[in-house]
Amino acid sequence: MLSEETFEDLLTRVRTGAAQRERDRELPRELVRELAAAGFPNAHVPASVGGEGASLEVLFERLIRLARADCNVAHVFRGHLAFVEKQYFEADPGAREGWWKRVLDGDLVGNAVSEASTTSDLSTVLERTPEGLRLRGRKFYTTGSIYADWIDTSAAFEGDSVQVFVPTGASGVEVVDDWKGFGQRLTGSGTTTFTDVATDPGHVRRIDPDDDAQTYVLGFFQLVLLAVVAGIGFAALDDTVDYVRGRRRIFGYAGEALPREHHLVQAEVGGLSSAASAARAIVLGAARTLDTALSRHLADGDHDVLLQAQLEVYRAQQVVLPLVVDATANLFEVGGASAVDVDLGLDRHWRNARTIATHNPAIHRRRAIGDHDLNGTATRRYLPAG
Repeated sequence: MLSEETFEDLLTRVRTGAAQRERDRELPRELVRELAAAGFPNAHVPASVGGEGASLEVLFERLIRLARADCNVAHVFRGHLAFVEKQYFEADPGAREGWWKRVLDGDLVGNAVSEASTTSDLSTVLERTPEGLRLRGRKFYTTGSIYADWIDTSAAFEGDSVQVFVPTGASGVEVVDDWKGFGQRLTGSGTTTFTDVATDPGHVRRIDPDDDAQTYVLGFFQLVLLAVVAGIGFAALDDTVDYVRGRRRIFGYAGEALPREHHLVQAEVGGLSSAASAARAIVLGAARTLDTALSRHLADGDHDVLLQAQLEVYRAQQVVLPLVVDATANLFEVGGASAVDVDLGLDRHWRNARTIATHNPAIHRRRAIGDHDLNGTATRRYLPAG
């Protein structure tokens, strides 16, 4: 179990030099491994197999705090956290508990699903050869894989879409840090190439586009992003307060005029504080909804409760993203031109929040919510291979 004292010590280490790491593109490999070794990403592994058995609310509360210290580090764990959740839907108890035990032993899992192509079809393929199964293809936006021991990827296999678990150190696996986005620069969201990678048949699972795992995990994936955004809101608040407290004059005022005592500056800081607090409350509420839905589904196979929980996350997305993105844009009003100094790094909060907000664009989810409420249409889940 991750103790509060240990977690606070790790947060202090993560917070130290976060802005400098981002400026220098210094991947926080050691910090990620320390968090994994301490058990941070495995809080929701059941106690029955040796895990902490914490609630999703506890997990997401810690994730927000980690993102407050460094949103890049928190984002790295997105694929791993979702991998842990996927095991709840694995029919084979041996396989399910085997993977949970691996992560409890410290193994870290990265994500490699997206492809840069003109269609949504999978170009990555798993093929039978005289030498056994071989994986070939290239994935982009492979968050966390550069830090990981395993890569959770997808491929087309004999007419089906499959999930494949690949050791990062296997021959033919190459992970490159070539992410070019203006935010979230240290998440390892680069390119992963598989060149004739020997694949264990036991590490292949068929993806059913209509199964309940897709409904649940898609909502979970999105909520991880929202938790990171909530953490960014608090990080922006921390940096803004530190900046304002150190200033001794305001534009347009002669002599000394403390910005922290000015009503307009106070209003901007109050708005940022409110945005971060509201985002946190919304995320934790959605986490409780997901947790309840998972428990009910595991108890009685109820599918609709998973769909409703997914929709709650998508509704949260519509509020949390603009709330924090707008607040991190407005924070510059507290300092004028001096607030854009690159050494302060205040810009990184907006850049990082805006970058995350482009993942799975909210406008598509907003339409899906409306279609469901008006017409009862279920949300789209996994896009299978063509």
